[in-house]
Amino acid sequence: MGREFNILVTAASRRVAMIRGFILALAGLGLRGKVVCADSDPLSASLRFCHGHHIAPLSSAPEYIDRILDICREERIHMVVPTIDEELETFALRREDFLAQGILPLVSSAQTCRICRDKRLTWQFFKDHGLPFAETFLPEEFDYASARYPLFIKPRKGRGSVGAHRIANEGELRFFTTYIHEPVIQRYLPGQEFTVDALAGLDGRILHVVPRQRMVIRSGVCDRGMTRLLPDMIEVSKKILETLGVTGPVNLQCKLYKGEVTFFEVNPRFSGAIQLTAAAGADFFSLILREAMGERVSPAIGEFTDKFLMLSYEESVFEPGPGS
Repeated sequence: MGREFNILVTAASRRVAMIRGFILALAGLGLRGKVVCADSDPLSASLRFCHGHHIAPLSSAPEYIDRILDICREERIHMVVPTIDEELETFALRREDFLAQGILPLVSSAQTCRICRDKRLTWQFFKDHGLPFAETFLPEEFDYASARYPLFIKPRKGRGSVGAHRIANEGELRFFTTYIHEPVIQRYLPGQEFTVDALAGLDGRILHVVPRQRMVIRSGVCDRGMTRLLPDMIEVSKKILETLGVTGPVNLQCKLYKGEVTFFEVNPRFSGAIQLTAAAGADFFSLILREAMGERVSPAIGEFTDKFLMLSYEESVFEPGPGS
């Protein structure tokens, strides 16, 4: 029997591909382990695909981390994988509590999580370091008189394209600045949209960088996409991540227009379509497990199948309802 290694995925929701990725990685590495999920909703689809699950409070609840620690002790967890933006900084701030019990929280530093969560801080970071990012303003500092349309507006700390809108004129802009909670205004970026999946080792070394063209997007997640071996995009993404200082998985959102790459979001977590990156040969799941077990993994930047296509579809789970 191989070494035991157990993983907890939090806010599991619809992340079936991630769970399957970790299960395959455990088997491929000859590990004796399980993937356990935690979620606040007992009807989350992912709970049907893991080795066991627990119902946890929302990540905003004051008892959330203590509940996750209890689950980790009960399930003999070795690594916990936070998955949503709202909980990343919370895990980072309690990092030592997990490490003290031999549990690795797969999360970047609290400062990095804070910069990435707040899109105004993200823009400021990029600006301070001379990195390409869409100009981003708070409504009170925006110059309406000299505005050029279209623009883009979104929540300052949003995710999944919720509350994000293309703005065609001043009337729309003034409406949405009051309609959206804590919005930011960004310069609208033309061109092809990309997600860049990347993985950093536990010491911050960038191990993999994989650009994916987002061909069809549904509810903020790539429904149809294709890997692209674009050296300039890979190089600037690597520079950004080294400057930012990340640990584990991260994804960057950008646009490519007339050969120029401009970023508009950074998320220090697995992306919603990480399965395409893994299928194209960049198996982030196996790589981070090897790092977690103490192996120093060699970088493999650019080593993936170019123009590898993903076509997604709905998959349903059927079971008797409550009280049946």
